[in-house]
Amino acid sequence: MTKREFTQTHKAIDFKFYQNEDDFKVLEKPIRFTNRGNFIIMKIKKRNLGTWDLLDSLAKGLKVYESELGYAGLKDKNATTTQYISIPRKYVKDLKKFKHPKIEILETFLHSTKLNIGDLVSNSFEINLHEVKEEDVYKIEKLLKQISKIGMPNYFGYQRFGFDGDENLDKARKYIYEDLIIKDKKISKMLVAQYQSDFFNKWLVQRLKLSKDEFKLLSGDVFRVYKTDKFFTPKNLTDVIIEDFKNKKIVPTGLLPGRQAFRAIGEARKIEENFDDTYIQEKGFRRDAIVYPTDISVKFDNETSKCKVKFTLPKASYATVLIENIANRNLRV
Repeated sequence: MTKREFTQTHKAIDFKFYQNEDDFKVLEKPIRFTNRGNFIIMKIKKRNLGTWDLLDSLAKGLKVYESELGYAGLKDKNATTTQYISIPRKYVKDLKKFKHPKIEILETFLHSTKLNIGDLVSNSFEINLHEVKEEDVYKIEKLLKQISKIGMPNYFGYQRFGFDGDENLDKARKYIYEDLIIKDKKISKMLVAQYQSDFFNKWLVQRLKLSKDEFKLLSGDVFRVYKTDKFFTPKNLTDVIIEDFKNKKIVPTGLLPGRQAFRAIGEARKIEENFDDTYIQEKGFRRDAIVYPTDISVKFDNETSKCKVKFTLPKASYATVLIENIANRNLRV
């Protein structure tokens, strides 16, 4: 897997980071529900259970097809996470009987449609850093404030690639280019997604090498407009474009190669084409190059040397990447 690098050049900060139900907590911030309709939205708190395991447990416990369940995003297994799952309203009576030691249904709402990937606003995190030196607490707080202003490189975290990351990427190459047959469509789709993600991460490393203090824009970059969620590619970097970027109205994006994806032009394309692959038949995407953490707070316990860090990130970005950015080292490569 690609080594992730960051804009800040501070000396690495030493602390211990663990992913478990006590030290890693996630709260999904959902879209606005209609409070009427033929679907029930369950607000679910789960411990040490991945989203796939959650769906499997719900399907078996409620005796429904897993395809009838909807979800907005995947959540970590080694954590305490709160997320929203949809189910057809006809199963309302079965919900009252459902019990599972790792799953708690906190609330239910009505909604007009089934939840789909991306039907969320953001994710809020509460993470404990252990064995933190008291003199490093100020550095951590200062770094978080700085990152919230200039942005965090929006890498795919190590979780995206699984424990056998390099092996999975090799399987993806053989599936795309050679004769490796994978009958399970869910697995083949996941492998291709990992392959696309690795291209994006490698591209982002190259772009950061050109950047100093903040992400450097290039002529021909593909931007996303926050307000409309639409992409555009200006031929030149005008003062208006630069000002809109600084005011967080637009964001530069990177390519996940595949079909029907916008490509950069000009100067930006010269770098992007080194991390493109037109052979990939899956649909391509654009991903924000940087994201901005909000709602930041840092609390330190002198007795335990534990630093509790809270922040909110946009959907599809990784809290572990922010922790790596603070530490200025990869937690796992």
